[in-house]
Amino acid sequence: MKHSDDRILTTHTGSLPRPPKLTELVYARQEGKAVDEAEFHAEARKATIEVVRKQRERGVDIVSDGEMNKPGFVNYVGERLTGFGGLGAPWTLEDMKDMPDLVSHLYGGPGGTHIKMPRCEGEIAYEGEALVAEDIDNLKEAIKDDDSIEAFIPAASPGCISMAAENLHYPDYESYLGALSDAMKVEYKAIVDAGFLVQLDCPDIPMTAHTASWATPYVEEIGYDRYLALHIDALDAAVADLPADRVRMHLCWGNYGGPHTQDIDLQDVLEPVLKAKPMAISFEGANPRHEHEWQTLAAMDIPDDKILMPGVIDTKSNVVEHPMLVAQRIERYAEILGRDRIIPGTDCGFGTFVGFGIEPDVAWLKLAALGEGAALASEALWSASRKAS
Repeated sequence: MKHSDDRILTTHTGSLPRPPKLTELVYARQEGKAVDEAEFHAEARKATIEVVRKQRERGVDIVSDGEMNKPGFVNYVGERLTGFGGLGAPWTLEDMKDMPDLVSHLYGGPGGTHIKMPRCEGEIAYEGEALVAEDIDNLKEAIKDDDSIEAFIPAASPGCISMAAENLHYPDYESYLGALSDAMKVEYKAIVDAGFLVQLDCPDIPMTAHTASWATPYVEEIGYDRYLALHIDALDAAVADLPADRVRMHLCWGNYGGPHTQDIDLQDVLEPVLKAKPMAISFEGANPRHEHEWQTLAAMDIPDDKILMPGVIDTKSNVVEHPMLVAQRIERYAEILGRDRIIPGTDCGFGTFVGFGIEPDVAWLKLAALGEGAALASEALWSASRKAS
């Protein structure tokens, strides 16, 4: 994992807004319409190259492919795993259970109506080799002019898939989760073998506490702590053969602009997650429901071999953070962990599902604010170090 001795490095959470033409093609695919595959692949490749260029221009050090090839951060697995089909049972957000108007406002547009999750109807195996190879090739093309660039590709964690995709085939939850872990390790290994970092998206870990899904009866039966342990074990099994410093994971409470009044505390999820294999852990730290939790880190035992990637940019609001505020947030974490153990980023993705999220132009302004804020924080942190010496 990339390291710097003279400045704060930046990253983000992976997904970025797709351009209009690519968005139209993804929508058409999801609607079952005929799509020119050559045109789709060409548009995805062009979009990947463009989003990497934009990330670099805005000061992002560890870039991603933006997930241009995917309809969403988790529903894409329906294209890469056998045994999936149909339309799974929906999952609901308990903090908005009595707010139908807000739900309609957030999810009633084309982006929300195209969030479709398949269900497991048969034996699971990985068959997405060609698709992950395309992700890899597109990203390699985007960074070919600078071999010093470090990049990552996000992938759904086994627990993320099991939370979102209803199981109609396996006899119990644990065998379903285990099958997903065995299958998805193929994708994770392909990404790392290609020279990239793999990011495992794990919204299941915090979100299970405030969502209702097909798996809710099972969670209630075994308890959240046991459920969390099962998901961490499945994740660790899937990356057991990969170096820890090539694996990062992302935690979030859901990238939606709802109340979040039922979110579980960061400490309750971070303490067990710190025992998992991935070296770097991304979590929300900028949204107003969780920004205060930077203070809890000071009282926690953070292993020396872990790097934290706190969100210092909110991905739910069209308000662009002032670079000075971003710098202040970064400096708080640096004071607790040391400047060499943090890589600030965003709370979540800017394009978790195609067409869903804040305004694309605002997303790029926010990434620019991240880069500017990190430069300010670097100057302050290293200036203080020079004065001390």
